Amino acid sequence: MDQYTLNLLVVGASFALYIGIAIWARAGSTAEFYAAGQGVPPVMNGMATAADWMSAASFISMAGIIALAPAGGYTQSAFLMGWTGGYVLLALLLAPYLRKFGKFTVPEFVGDRFYSGGARLVAVICLIVISVTYVIGQMRGVGVTFARFLEVSTDTGLYIGAAIVFAYAVFGGMKGITYTQVAQYCVLIVAYTIPAIFISLSLTGSFLPQLGLFGTYAPSGGDVAFLTKLDQVVVELGFTQYTSHTTSTLNMFLFTMSLMIGTAGLPHVIIRFFTVPKVADARWSAGWALVFIALLYTVAPAVGSMARLNLTTTFWPNAVAGQALEGDAISLEAINTDPNLSWINTWENTGLLAFEDKNGDGLIQYYNDANPAMQAIAAERGWTGNELTKVDNDMMVLANPEIAQLPGWVIALVAAGGLAAALSTAAGLLLAISSAISHDLIKGSINPNISEKGELMAARVSMAFAIVVATWLGLNPPGFAAQVVALAFGLAAATIFPVLMMGIFSKKVNKEGAIAGMLVGLIATSVYIFLYLGWFFVPGTAMLANTPDAWLFGIAPASFGTIGAILNFVTAYVVSSMTRPVPEHIQELVESIRVPKGAGAATGHH
Repeated sequence: MDQYTLNLLVVGASFALYIGIAIWARAGSTAEFYAAGQGVPPVMNGMATAADWMSAASFISMAGIIALAPAGGYTQSAFLMGWTGGYVLLALLLAPYLRKFGKFTVPEFVGDRFYSGGARLVAVICLIVISVTYVIGQMRGVGVTFARFLEVSTDTGLYIGAAIVFAYAVFGGMKGITYTQVAQYCVLIVAYTIPAIFISLSLTGSFLPQLGLFGTYAPSGGDVAFLTKLDQVVVELGFTQYTSHTTSTLNMFLFTMSLMIGTAGLPHVIIRFFTVPKVADARWSAGWALVFIALLYTVAPAVGSMARLNLTTTFWPNAVAGQALEGDAISLEAINTDPNLSWINTWENTGLLAFEDKNGDGLIQYYNDANPAMQAIAAERGWTGNELTKVDNDMMVLANPEIAQLPGWVIALVAAGGLAAALSTAAGLLLAISSAISHDLIKGSINPNISEKGELMAARVSMAFAIVVATWLGLNPPGFAAQVVALAFGLAAATIFPVLMMGIFSKKVNKEGAIAGMLVGLIATSVYIFLYLGWFFVPGTAMLANTPDAWLFGIAPASFGTIGAILNFVTAYVVSSMTRPVPEHIQELVESIRVPKGAGAATGHH
């Protein structure tokens, strides 16, 4: 069976499973549409949360960023630390309290806690901005995966993915999405770990990729550590040492913190904790989610590192430790005739990989032509520049099994896994957008007397509209998946997380403070991103140079979410101190959320 047919069968079977589950779990009420009837067991909810959370950025793009980071792979460990650390914050600080409050959506909590329709409306705006920014990356991931494995255009892939999400999200709501995401988690985790195990065995002899990363390089006979081999080869080609720490420590800290508090403030993740039966289940759900996420996240550094070495030694097939340039560069003839190298032409057709024989010697030289030392070597050998002209971050995980020459069924499985990751998160985000529009905007502000049937119809229409908008934005994405997602985290960190924290843990912050804080966090972070990247508003319209020298105090745009959060907290407290105090009944509400009923009875304190 040829690879295309195999891909079609595996991906088709996974889609049939998702749609079948959606039909079985069709939502019949608003409670089922928004919160799955609050009857999802903690382990299952943890698995669904993990699928909701592990997006195209986690599955497709993260290992690619680690593999191809210009400053070395070590610097990108911030993604791993930030994205997993956020679940600790969720489990300890937010999930149980929000579940105890008993509402369906984040804006509904904000509106009730801060006794203000205006606060609820601002929260809706923040939620939609965050979710739309985030969903762009998922649609990009869908398009990239379809483009390669089903051999259609990226645009066609987007349309197919949008149709699948429409089929199970519009009708199933949270109930359908939850059970679909459990299946998608199983697909994506198997698809991610099986190729990693195969590749780890071939490169390090270790069954566990996590151990293989710190083991020895098998082809050397165990004389060279795997990471030492990788460092030697990339440095020989003029690239930064893979394991070096080259970024600003302040920037790395701010970026990690932005991802952490952004994770804890993501609306589509938070609403998952409204679906469990009891408050204690919310905390258990977060714990199980962290376990399920760790199964992928502890493998990702190994996948990125091994993908980088496999790619490099593909283009320098005779490279040995410390003598990469002494190996023969890959020839155009080999690319066109060797079946094991057919993946190069296949990925070139997607536009995610490009090469050019600039000096006409029939070989493709891959090296860092910006390195002065390499420029001298290139002049001596008659090279005219790096001839591997493009390697997209988003192709590395998907191409890894082909580069490593793994069986066809593994390649098909990775295709299904990449789509499962992108579609599961896209569905969660679209539900968050739909809920914000139908429950918080239409029922909360425009038409409070709308019937349940009318609200359910509004939710489905809102979902359909959100899918159309997300597809349109996905056709012209402003950056590769994880870049766009990192910006969404910055916005969540600067807006949603602070207002939830203050809503739960402070009785002093009033509605004026909450509204001012959210607006300052949203505007400051959006403007900073716009000034240096231009992606958030109009792609390619940056106002200032996007270089460390030009950044304010050296703070990268993707790291600014932490600063936005600080500005939000400070603004909220300052404005609250200058305006009317929080009403007594709201202070009692905050106390009832935090302190269990009957607390203090054992000691006689009430």
